[in-house]
Amino acid sequence: MTGQSAGATRLGGDGFGDALRRLRAAQKPPARSAPAYSRFVNRRIGRYLAAWAYTARLTPNAVTAISAVWTFAAILLLVLFPPSWLLGVIVAVLLLVGYAFDSADGQLSRLLGTSSPAGEWLDHMVDATKVSTMPLALAVGFYRFQVVPVPWLLVPIGFAIVSAVLFFGMILTEQLRRRTRGAVPLAEDAPGRPSWLRAIAVLPMDYGVLCLSFVTLGAVPVFVTLYTLIAAATTAFLLLAAAKWFRELRSWTPARPDQKGDLR
Repeated sequence: MTGQSAGATRLGGDGFGDALRRLRAAQKPPARSAPAYSRFVNRRIGRYLAAWAYTARLTPNAVTAISAVWTFAAILLLVLFPPSWLLGVIVAVLLLVGYAFDSADGQLSRLLGTSSPAGEWLDHMVDATKVSTMPLALAVGFYRFQVVPVPWLLVPIGFAIVSAVLFFGMILTEQLRRRTRGAVPLAEDAPGRPSWLRAIAVLPMDYGVLCLSFVTLGAVPVFVTLYTLIAAATTAFLLLAAAKWFRELRSWTPARPDQKGDLR
């Protein structure tokens, strides 16, 4: 999820196994709210991909680009072809591989110790694009092939809005938390250990679960039901999270009056 400079240092003779061991040691603790698939499956797959990328001498930015190719290929297929079991499986696989590479770029960057603002910007731009274009592509494809009643298309259109706002809210909240200088704790600094219960409870908001839901694309009524439930759960999560974020940030008062223009 971050980038690297051209002069990144790699230890000579490092093989796949060595890189994998170093990646395990370089892992950052998972967020307490990390859902089960992202935490227990995607991070692990991403670790293996990061070790492969390391031995292939790829940069984190190159891994981000690979993630984008897999992801946007799936999104394009949703527009071009009518729903079917084969399409659903292909789209799910493409999205899941793209998601794994999305985890790998950040792990590779930590392994190399070469994080950069440009790399983080690139990763966030790709993520912001995919969370908005995926539901819109689904709506366009369903409209083209007339497989659902037109009013249902409001669900993916609304989901595109919710996804964009949620992504922006998470990024902005973390940036503002950093400006509080400890008055509002960062997400990774929150007390307590991640729990299985929390990881399972937030599964409906897991991007990996959304990707897996496309496996049912051949049974449109089933897919529509799953997708609607995921969209509704994500909307509820956004409303609850936004209220929590606002309360946290409102509790912090800037030290100088001249900061009021920025943070109200």
